Amino acid sequence: MTVNKKIVVLLKGYPRLSETFIAQELLGLEKAGLALELVSMRRPTDKKRHPVHDEIRAAVSYLPEYLHEEPLRVLKALWACRTKPGFGKALRRFACDLRHDFTRNRFRRFGQAAVLAHEWPADAAWLHVHFIHTPASVAAYTHLIAGVPWTISAHAKDIWTSSDRDLSRKLDSARWAVTCTASGFRHLQNLSGDKGNVHLSYHGLDLTRFPHFEETRTPRDGSDPNDPVRILSVGRAVKKKGIDILLRALASLPSSLHWRFTHIGGGDELATLKALADELGLANRIVWTGAMDQKQVLEHYRQADLFALACRITSDGDRDGLPNVLVEAASQNLTCVSTHISGIPEFFIDGENGLLTAPDDAAAFAQALQTAITNPQLRARLGAAAENRVRTSFDHRNSITELKALFEQEWEKPL
Repeated sequence: MTVNKKIVVLLKGYPRLSETFIAQELLGLEKAGLALELVSMRRPTDKKRHPVHDEIRAAVSYLPEYLHEEPLRVLKALWACRTKPGFGKALRRFACDLRHDFTRNRFRRFGQAAVLAHEWPADAAWLHVHFIHTPASVAAYTHLIAGVPWTISAHAKDIWTSSDRDLSRKLDSARWAVTCTASGFRHLQNLSGDKGNVHLSYHGLDLTRFPHFEETRTPRDGSDPNDPVRILSVGRAVKKKGIDILLRALASLPSSLHWRFTHIGGGDELATLKALADELGLANRIVWTGAMDQKQVLEHYRQADLFALACRITSDGDRDGLPNVLVEAASQNLTCVSTHISGIPEFFIDGENGLLTAPDDAAAFAQALQTAITNPQLRARLGAAAENRVRTSFDHRNSITELKALFEQEWEKPL
């Protein structure tokens, strides 16, 4: 009989508005009977939180975000950890990593690992980490110091901005890794010494939070200046979201088309994007709402006519996997216009349940937008097909079942 063990879940930051997929998973695992304790490397910075965060019962603690902020806590942990059997091995791994990454961040990760190992909950027997870049560095050192088994959830940016060497070492140290797109899965499999220890599991949605939208949308086609087509985008204002491409695409639409654009999300590039909108002469047709919680975003999905997200791969390799907002929008029978990168074509097929273009191609994106704006019948067909895809294949209960099974299979093995 499988005995559940308390899992310490290491997170880069908690809670975060942009990581609803993680919060959804944590709640799902709790409901499935797993005992969790959350440890975050950063304190929250978002002013809002989603309802799901208030439903998660696991205790939350925070590591020193910067070592100099809590020097006594860090020194106490290092002193206590020096007698642990794995401390020497962890130091050697740290020294090896330091040769490839001599940065303050590398020292920070080792200090955070010492604190986590020293303050390890007495009733916990497993460490699971979200993101295979810096959080997994902390987890890998903690694993060596404390001797606890560990596992990884890898996502998108963390995979594609990490070196192959770093990924391989972490994959070979962890008991298994799971990721959420086929493209990321193939990449990690190629780097793992044991390909069977890398698993693919799409996040899916908690469909109770995104029930079917019963109302029929108005068949706007952009011809009425008093009833413009409503275009929505949700996502942080960062380069990989391609919001600048979307703005340029909107600017190149025929002047005879009438539309309004709403962007939901915070982000460092908001000021730059607003300036670009002014430069392009779009400012009076755009609403920038800032960050919103999940219930507010749902209402915007239901009021919109189409959803647009011009995802791209940035110069440092950063990219989305399958953005949760695309799946959320699709669950509301909303036509999505996006790009064929990463996991997006794993959900959408161009012309069948969405419209996809090449990334960084404002002209092609504008053409796709124009097609969707002027053809409400097409929007209805694509939106219905996309919603069907969500409700038949992207229920988050499937991923919870898969993840729980992975944990329980490991617990039956000797540590």
